[in-house]
Amino acid sequence: MMERLFDEPQSDSARREPLAARLRPRTLAEFVGQPKLLAPDAPLRRAIESGRPHSMILYGPPGSGKTTLARLVASASGAAFEEHSAVEAGLPEVRAVLERARHRGGGTVFFLDEIHRFNRPQQDALLRAVEDGLVVLIGATTESPRHGVSSALLSRLRVYEVEPLSPADTAVLLERALERGELGGATLDPDAAELIAARSAGDARVALGALELAANGAQRIDRAAAAAALETALVRYDAAADRHYETISAWIKATRGSDVDASLYYLATMLEGGEDPRFIARRIVIFASEDVGNADPQALALAVAAAQAVELVGLPECSYALAQAAIYLSLAPKSNAAGSALGAARAEIQEHGAGRPPPWLRPGGEEDYDYPHARPGHVSPQELLPQSLEGARFYRPDEAEARLAQALASARAARGRDQRER
Repeated sequence: MMERLFDEPQSDSARREPLAARLRPRTLAEFVGQPKLLAPDAPLRRAIESGRPHSMILYGPPGSGKTTLARLVASASGAAFEEHSAVEAGLPEVRAVLERARHRGGGTVFFLDEIHRFNRPQQDALLRAVEDGLVVLIGATTESPRHGVSSALLSRLRVYEVEPLSPADTAVLLERALERGELGGATLDPDAAELIAARSAGDARVALGALELAANGAQRIDRAAAAAALETALVRYDAAADRHYETISAWIKATRGSDVDASLYYLATMLEGGEDPRFIARRIVIFASEDVGNADPQALALAVAAAQAVELVGLPECSYALAQAAIYLSLAPKSNAAGSALGAARAEIQEHGAGRPPPWLRPGGEEDYDYPHARPGHVSPQELLPQSLEGARFYRPDEAEARLAQALASARAARGRDQRER
């Protein structure tokens, strides 16, 4: 979605935005934190001040200012600002952004949150646009980009590590909220401010969210009120903001890591935070294929059943089905071979185009088609890939797919492909 940058939020609807959104810096002078990244001679500061942005990755924890930095880059250059999250966006959304950039003739900053969640073909779709300068790509990630971003895309981006805010930085934001009259006249005790700054773990959204909760209807915020608000703020997040993406990302990684307790914890965090259970169910179904796959085919059936349970019974009862699925997926054997195989096949097509099937597979070629069911073992040695791809292998089962690996070896041997394939 394209957004208008830094309009003055004076309307009633704007005043209903979370405090963190209302206090979002609109100029570099207002930005708090990141003294290394924004030192007078630092490349990122020069890019912002000169209005000549470059493609980059901002790597750091939630609430440290990654989105704000991306908006500052776009604002300083006068570029259009397009924003998506890789958790929910796919190739159609990326292509739509690139098409709009072509209509503008450039001058577009594309901010892609959780960029490491894009698979290889999705990342490859951005290569030409970045290389040609059609868009300035700013990716944000809470994970090391060396692990989640392809080397081809990474070579075209500059990586900046964003640090969590210090308690002193957080205290500046709290004071700013008071000075701007954002708390409805409430006062903040010094020890309460110190507690929020210390316990928000460098996350500006947690700190400002707790402050806003504590100020709701209060005239004075003391240490006890701040502590209670902090506990609540940790489970409240906007379903369209980073806390939403951060928590589902944590659930995915915990479940992939076979930590059933962590998986249940992040599931509970989402449910307590008011997350749409259908969103959770969709991620459970995706996980069953993407991360468990054929290491345990029953996982997908259970995940789909959990998604159906969400539709049939709704909250709160559907939480039991979600918990059942989370436990099963956590303890299931893991394999990403199916997704990797599809990604390899799509990469082949994107690079070389789609090869034409051999004549005996096309309509009208049945006379030359070697019907497998007419052969012993129901296996034919006839070549089934396009001629240019004879011997290609896309699917490589891993150690969690021993049964399929054995079946694949037997099928290839029966087809006479065990020694011929490349």
